[in-house]
Amino acid sequence: MKKLLFSLLISISAFAQIDRVEPPFWYSGMTLSKVQILFYGKNIAQYDVAVSNNIVIDNIKKTENPNYVFVTIDTKNAPVSELTFSFKSKGKVALTQKYELKQRRQNSKFRKGYDSSDMIYLIMSDRFANGNPKNDSDNSLNEKADRSNPNGRHGGDIEGIIKNLDYIKELGATAVWPTPLCEDNDPKGSYHTYGQSDVYKIDPRFGTNEDYLRLSAELHSRGMKNILDYVTNHWGYQHWMYKDLPTYDWVHQFPGYSQSNYRMTTQFDPNASDIDAKNCMDGWFVPSMPDLNQSNPLVLNYLIQNAIWWIEYADLDGFRVDTYSYNDKEGISKWTKAILDEYPNFNIVGEVWMHNQAQMAYWQKDSKIGAIESYNSYLPSVMDFTLHDAFGSVFNEDKGEWDKGMIKVYDNFVNDFLYPNINNILVFAENHDTNRFNSAYKKDFRKYQMAMTLLATIRGIPQLYYGSEIGMDGDKGKGDGDIRHDFPGGWNGDSNNAFTKAGRNEEQNKFYDFTSKLFNWRKSKDVIHFGKMKHYIPVNNVYVYFRYNEKESVMVVINNSNETQTFKTNRFAESIQNHLGGKDIFSGKMIDLKNDVSIEGKSVLVLELK
Repeated sequence: MKKLLFSLLISISAFAQIDRVEPPFWYSGMTLSKVQILFYGKNIAQYDVAVSNNIVIDNIKKTENPNYVFVTIDTKNAPVSELTFSFKSKGKVALTQKYELKQRRQNSKFRKGYDSSDMIYLIMSDRFANGNPKNDSDNSLNEKADRSNPNGRHGGDIEGIIKNLDYIKELGATAVWPTPLCEDNDPKGSYHTYGQSDVYKIDPRFGTNEDYLRLSAELHSRGMKNILDYVTNHWGYQHWMYKDLPTYDWVHQFPGYSQSNYRMTTQFDPNASDIDAKNCMDGWFVPSMPDLNQSNPLVLNYLIQNAIWWIEYADLDGFRVDTYSYNDKEGISKWTKAILDEYPNFNIVGEVWMHNQAQMAYWQKDSKIGAIESYNSYLPSVMDFTLHDAFGSVFNEDKGEWDKGMIKVYDNFVNDFLYPNINNILVFAENHDTNRFNSAYKKDFRKYQMAMTLLATIRGIPQLYYGSEIGMDGDKGKGDGDIRHDFPGGWNGDSNNAFTKAGRNEEQNKFYDFTSKLFNWRKSKDVIHFGKMKHYIPVNNVYVYFRYNEKESVMVVINNSNETQTFKTNRFAESIQNHLGGKDIFSGKMIDLKNDVSIEGKSVLVLELK
C-alpha cells in the first residue's frame, strides 16, 4: 500500500507545474500589504504551501478547480527581498517558486494625478502611428495586421506614440490617454483591445511591458502624464483564465451568456425590479466579453491588485475606467476606494454614459444623490456626456430659440450644482466611440473654433480625440472603423504627414494652428483651471461667460448665429467691474468694453480683462 501511495505521489508530482503567478511580483511598503497571489498550474491545489523569510501566510484559498491556489501573504514591514514559495506533499517539497518584493518608487504613494490644469489627448492606439512595423503581427496571437480592413489591426503601437510625443506636447496636451494596451487575442476586431486576454502583459503588437515603461518615462521627461485605460467590467473570451475558470462564478452566468439590458438607471432607481438591475449589472456587454463578477472576493482582489500593480510598475498618473456603471456597484466602489487608499492624489475618471446630470453625478465621489441610499462610489471623476450631447447638434442651430442653440450649453452648466466636484469632470466633444465632430459639422472650421474654445475655457478637464486638431472626420453610422482612421503620416509611405507643419496641407495647418494656440494658452491659466464661472443667458444665440478668481478674469463670447451681433456691455457690469477692456488671445487686439461690442457670425472672442 505504501508503495502504491508513493507511486501515486510521484504521478501527481509529475503532472504538477506552475504556469502562472499573478501578480508576478509585489512591492515592499505598500498600504495594501496583504497580497493575494494566484498560482496556476496543473493539479497545483494538491499541495500544501509554505513561504520563506518569516512571511506570514494569512490565507490559502483553493477552489473547485485544482489548477488554482490563491495564497494571501502579509507583507507589512517586509523588506525588499526574494521569497521562496514551497509546494509540499506529505512534508516533502515537490515544487518551489521564487517571488520578489521590490522597492517602490520614491514618494510613490503621493503621486499627483491629472486634474483640470491638464488637457488630455486620447489616442486609438492601433490607429495613431506605426513606430515599429516589425511587431505588426505576432505568431502567438490570432489576428494579423491588415491595414486594408477598417476593423482590423493596422499596426499602431507604443513606439509610434513615443516618436510623436513632441507633436502632442506642441499641440498643448499635458496628458496622454491611449486606448487599452494589454493583450487582446480575439481572432478579429482585437485592435481596440477592450476584450483583453492577459491583463499583466502588453499586447506584443503594441510592444512590450518595458516599452510601456519607456512611454511613461518619456512622458514624464516632458512634464506630461500617462493615463491607463482600465477595464473592470469584462475581459475577452480568449482570456487565459476564462478558458479554465478558477470558479464557476468568476464570471456572471445565467447559466452561460445573457446580454446586459444596458439600463444603467436600474443601479439607483428606487422602483427598479431586482431582475432588471441584475440584468444590467450581470449581463454581458457583448457575447465576446465575459462579464466579471466583482462580488466574488477573489475576482475583486485580483482586479484591485492588478490596477495597483500597473500604477506602481508603470508609474501611472491616472486611470480612465471603461463601462464603469455596468459593474457591480458595491464591488466597483471597493475597487476604487482601495486604489485611492493606496494613492490619495491619484485620479480616476469613469465612463458613465448617461444623458442626465443627476444620474451621472450619482457616480461621483461623495455624491449627495448617492448618499440618499448610503452609496459612495469613491470615483473622483465622471465624463460629461450631457455636454457632449450638446456639442453634437448645437452649432448647427443657427437661431437661438427657447430650447435650441447656445441655451443647450447654458442649461448644461445650470446643473453643475449636482456634482460634488465640478472641476474634476471630463469634458469632450467626441471620443473613440462617438461620431466625429468634424464629420457632424462637415469640417466647418468656424464651428470647430467655437467648439474648441468652449472646451478649453469651461470648468473640468478637456479631452481632445486624436486627429481633431487636423480636421479628421468619420461617420459612426459607417461603423467604428470610420471614426478610428489612421493618423496621416503615422505609417511609412503615407503621402501626407500631418505630424509636421511642412507635411500638413493648408486645411490641416489651419485646424492645428488654432488648436495649438488655444490649448497652449490654456496651459498657464490658473483662472481657467480652477477659477469660478459666471454665465449669462444667451441672447440672439450669443453666449457670454466669465472665468474668474481673485487675480484675473477672462471673458468668453461665442456667437452661434450666422449674423454679426452687437451687444451692450453694461449687462455684464457685475463681471466686467472696473476692467476697461480685454485683450483677444487670438488676434492680440484690445477690445474696448466701455462701449458696445460687435462679434462676427459663427465666431468667438476670448478676452483677458485688463
